[in-house]
Amino acid sequence: MANGKQLQPIIIKRIKKGGHAAHGGAWKIAYADFVTAMMAFFLLMWLLGSTAKGELQGIAEYFQNPIKVSLMGGTGTGNSDSILPGGGRDLSKQAGQVDSGDAERAAKMMGAQMARADDVKRERLRQEQARLDDLENSIRNLIESKAELAAFKDQIQLQKTPDGLSILIVDNQNRPMFDTGSALVKPHMREILQTIGKAMGKVENRITLSGHTDATPYGNGDRGYSNWELSADRANATRRELVAGGLPDDKLVRVEGLASSRLLFPARPNDPANRRISIVIMTREAEERMLPAPGAPQPVKAEPDAAAAAPAVTTSQAPATGPVVVPPRPALQIPVDMTKTQATPRP
Repeated sequence: MANGKQLQPIIIKRIKKGGHAAHGGAWKIAYADFVTAMMAFFLLMWLLGSTAKGELQGIAEYFQNPIKVSLMGGTGTGNSDSILPGGGRDLSKQAGQVDSGDAERAAKMMGAQMARADDVKRERLRQEQARLDDLENSIRNLIESKAELAAFKDQIQLQKTPDGLSILIVDNQNRPMFDTGSALVKPHMREILQTIGKAMGKVENRITLSGHTDATPYGNGDRGYSNWELSADRANATRRELVAGGLPDDKLVRVEGLASSRLLFPARPNDPANRRISIVIMTREAEERMLPAPGAPQPVKAEPDAAAAAPAVTTSQAPATGPVVVPPRPALQIPVDMTKTQATPRP
């Protein structure tokens, strides 16, 4: 070398670093599970906070009785008392034990059914009252539209009663409805009855009909014909005229003669207005009270007492000819020939 010095060799020492020991990834799985659980927890809290109280109660009832979810319907497993179709009932439930959820649902269901029944009844009554109002207006208009009948409108009284629409046709001293002591209908009375029968022709309600007399005794009443028979004959004659006017005969459920047992003016028993014909277009409620339901047991009728006073003679859908039927009150039966329209004149 030029300077006489020998250069020392440069030694580069390269040290290889060893790799880290394996750490594993189990903590990541645990962390992921923790995050998932927290997310599910907060989601559950949010759902509980946004759910209505009724829905929460339904969820609680489901977990209390998971076999039968609801009594309101459904065709799945939740609507059966058994897990398997055709299986037996829950043997763990003791006899007489009632599930609180089932009892509550049954009570709610019964309350809802009663409320619906009340609504249906109110609607039926409203429609029925509307029909009776229309019938009342129709009868008034028919009578007032005919000049020959307008003069007798003061003898026709229409009023609402608890049993329905009542039509009273009262007698007048100068304009009697029937011949004296007879069931022979006067011409103007025949026109009035046929007009009313025409108006009632399309009414669905059932009808009762009763005849009344004043307290004046019938002449020769000791021979078997009295005010009872006279009132029954007049009621049946009225029935025939109503049917001739257009009233279906099967709408009549009772035709009766009451004589002077129900005076219109008790303080004036001989007043001509006590001689009257009463027609009642019954409401459904009144009809149900009078007529027994189909299949209902019939009451046992008592034997008539021969010593009892004379009853109101009643006919029920009787034809033009036939015997008078005794009313439901226990009393003496008095057969009367309904073809008799002319009797001994009253004094």
